[in-house]
Amino acid sequence: MSEHIPKVGFVSLGCPKATVDAERILTQLRAEGYQIVPDYQGAELVVVNTCGFIDAAVEESLETIGEALNENGRVIVTGCLGAKEGVVQSAHPQVLAVTGPNSLEAVMTAVHHHLPPKHDPWTDLVPPGGIKLTPRHYAYLKIAEGCNQRCSFCIIPSMRGRLASRPIGEILDEAEKLVEDGVQELLVVAQDTAAYGVDLKYRTDFWQGRPIKSDIENLVKQLGSLGAWLRLHYVYPYPRVDRLVELMADGYALPYLDVPLQHASPTILKAMRRPADSENMLRRIETWRETCEQLTLRSTFIVGFPGETERDFEMLLEFLEEAQLDRAGAFAYSSVAGAAANELPGAVPEELKQERLERFMEVQTAISANKLQQRVGTSATVLVDDVICSEAIARSPAEAPEIDGVVVLRGFEGLEPGDVLDVVINAADEHDLYVTAAEQPE
Repeated sequence: MSEHIPKVGFVSLGCPKATVDAERILTQLRAEGYQIVPDYQGAELVVVNTCGFIDAAVEESLETIGEALNENGRVIVTGCLGAKEGVVQSAHPQVLAVTGPNSLEAVMTAVHHHLPPKHDPWTDLVPPGGIKLTPRHYAYLKIAEGCNQRCSFCIIPSMRGRLASRPIGEILDEAEKLVEDGVQELLVVAQDTAAYGVDLKYRTDFWQGRPIKSDIENLVKQLGSLGAWLRLHYVYPYPRVDRLVELMADGYALPYLDVPLQHASPTILKAMRRPADSENMLRRIETWRETCEQLTLRSTFIVGFPGETERDFEMLLEFLEEAQLDRAGAFAYSSVAGAAANELPGAVPEELKQERLERFMEVQTAISANKLQQRVGTSATVLVDDVICSEAIARSPAEAPEIDGVVVLRGFEGLEPGDVLDVVINAADEHDLYVTAAEQPE
């Protein structure tokens, strides 16, 4: 063992795609003999993985960089905000290096320069699935980088580039290692998950000696055969989504569809450069539910987009009432430097944005609460995420980690994270479900 083990602190912000980037960096650091430490004081340098999607995220990232500089003094910046190198260096010129998202090699080059590795290949080992920031029993699986969409409110393509799908064999190799390492739920993420393989022209790749076409349907089929829960996130509403719902009904993936719809007014959707036929979307949702009766639908929306009138907003509320989505999140529109939407007329006053956001959440909370009440008395298979004193925090296929509610298990003994059990739901509130051991059937 080397006498001195170089120590690196790590802070990761942002979405699950950024989490995957962070996990790859951490895995490489460990593989090269670096020790990951949990505090600034014990680190010889700190890597900050940033988010830069909206103004609030930029502010949080800059504050975190400043904190790391104040507490440690030696900071390498990576992630989405790193794509705006001038913004980072203007605010914090003393950072050691700035790299953009999906920049493993650039980050490692900077680390090597400022803190050379001391690697012993016989003792510096990493788990087969790599270093994870999630609990051991679930993991995010990023299948592509970048995006070909040109939504007017988004700058992801300018930061992460055009769609770049990973080879399907490489994805399946990673997924298999994760499952072998104890992962029981794979959460598939990308900027535009359903577009997987478009840039590859759906070419044939090989996995375990077998030819496999590089498209989202084949990927779901193969991932669904590994024995873990499979959950799809960030699914743009292409026509091919209809086929994905069929695969959910056939058991290849969890009956959970995360489709960011953003709005319901044709005028606003057109300004956003999104599909603008909300009536057709309602028909598709009805068809999806007919195809897969257990389907849970999640979506996200923006209120207060430039040009949004009261009638536009009412159309959004009417859509919510008609669609009866199981889960829906929303945020007030915030201008993002470099986004085309900044040039649109009709800015909505901040106070009105917040009022509309509250009205949106009031309507959706009532819908979600009613949906949860309908699950009382039904059976569910749940996966335990955590155990706190006498309660276990679990999720069913209808709940994604960190963004949805949970299933609270009370009175069960001997449970551990990663356990899977069948239960009957006893109660519900606006966000969560509850199961009491004493009230379970014999």
